[in-house]
Amino acid sequence: MTKNIFHDVLIIGSGAAGLTTALHIPENYSVAVISKGELSEGSTQWAQGGIAAVLDNEDTVDKHVSDTLIAGGGLCHESAVRFTVENSKEAIEWLIEQGVEFTKDSSNDSYHLTKEGGHTHRRIIHSADATGRAVHGTLIDAVKKKPNIEFFTNQIAIDLVTQADADSPKYRCTGAYIYNRNTDAVTLFQAKVVILATGGSSKVYLYTSNPDGSSGDGIAMAWRAGCRIANMEFNQFHPTCLYHPNAKTFLLTEALRGEGAHLILPNGDRFMDRFHKLKELAPRDVVARAIDHEMKRLGCDCVFLDISHKSEDFIASHFPTVKAECLKYGIDITKQPIPVVPAAHYTCGGVVVDKHGRTDLLNLYAIGEASFTGLHGANRMASNSLLECIVYGRSAAQDIIEQISNISKPEYQPEWDESRVTDSDEDVVISHNWDELRRFMWDYVGIVRTGKRLERALHRIKLLQREISDYYSNYKVSNDLIELRNLSLVAQLIIRSAMARKESRGLHYSLDYPNLKPFARDTVLVPINFAGQDVIVGRSET
Repeated sequence: MTKNIFHDVLIIGSGAAGLTTALHIPENYSVAVISKGELSEGSTQWAQGGIAAVLDNEDTVDKHVSDTLIAGGGLCHESAVRFTVENSKEAIEWLIEQGVEFTKDSSNDSYHLTKEGGHTHRRIIHSADATGRAVHGTLIDAVKKKPNIEFFTNQIAIDLVTQADADSPKYRCTGAYIYNRNTDAVTLFQAKVVILATGGSSKVYLYTSNPDGSSGDGIAMAWRAGCRIANMEFNQFHPTCLYHPNAKTFLLTEALRGEGAHLILPNGDRFMDRFHKLKELAPRDVVARAIDHEMKRLGCDCVFLDISHKSEDFIASHFPTVKAECLKYGIDITKQPIPVVPAAHYTCGGVVVDKHGRTDLLNLYAIGEASFTGLHGANRMASNSLLECIVYGRSAAQDIIEQISNISKPEYQPEWDESRVTDSDEDVVISHNWDELRRFMWDYVGIVRTGKRLERALHRIKLLQREISDYYSNYKVSNDLIELRNLSLVAQLIIRSAMARKESRGLHYSLDYPNLKPFARDTVLVPINFAGQDVIVGRSET
């Protein structure tokens, strides 16, 4: 058992959101960055398309705001959208200062801007088709140069630690219990300020474009600690993931369609014109449902994405990563269409925060996909996610700098107690529950939903949670058990949120309620107790 560890700032998550925040904390404050895997892992590096920002003289903040509001299905908080877009240029300039090499236009020295679904203007700045990798790699290089930042890799947070605050009726967050995946030891990390930058929860679904770590850890921990969670019914399914038995999670960037790729049926016919006037550039929810509809109508395993009508040079220069990855599976995208299916991609809901990333607990912040800022509404517009990470990471750090000198050191908390648990010889239970959870979430709480499907899912998740709770109480924790516990809770939050929305809006489509209500309201879940077993569903207007 290791002793408690103290830092001024504890950041749980090492993607763009966490590293951006860390880089803005002054060097006179100690910072701990917890990474579930190695620093280079996580969702950020998987982002291909780019970052949306107002960089062109012909583009405006109002146009970007308007496009985002339209894509968000009436549920975006305009103040959050405007705050994000108004800070977009400064965020990009900061990334360039850090050394991110964005792609330049071959005809001049300006940055090349592409166009993606939902955008009416070319405003996506990118680094070829591997923007996330370029941004993440640059940020990692930058944080490694900061002497006040300490890294703890291959470690996963179990739960947040809270204590009463003498000056406020709110509880304050003072740290987290962290499980070391290499040593099986659990350490209490204490801090004046804690930041959740843990990403989304798309691993709750059987098919996902996300890496294995996207298990909703921050959302689950925040809920158990007493934070409100909002709009969890809005799970974005990316329309185009590579369909191949050996390709686990490879996403085909939206920029392919932005540069003219066509969606076609097995017989070669295009079909998006029957679903939206923007055809392949319709918002992602529309495209995903269209593909789902055609696959079910025809009984086919996939549809196809075809960019082979473009020149080989164009494809090679704009999409080198996609071209190389597809070639691994015998698909030459310069000569043949790519088989694609939708897959769970982004969690639009999350921990309720303000424009500085502050949650309902004192000194606890949530940044990036784990948070609910109001930016994404009922459907995230392409390439706004990395922008949110940078803008809110910078904003949170500024707020922390202004507050931290007035925050007292947390009280001593007991070390992790595992004296009453034993090693499990039934790990097969975890794998079976894991598989069952992801399959029924895909079948019952996927792209198209019904009340009966949701009732079945809720019944199943309650049974699973009882098993998981019993297992968690009697056996030593492991990485898979921690993730399964979190995913089962996130699944419950998604199901309850979906049951509360009696309409179809954005990413939530119900056959029982196919129409929009005349007003747009968020679904806000409020914990009754800190165990997270019961919820109150609140409806608050945006």
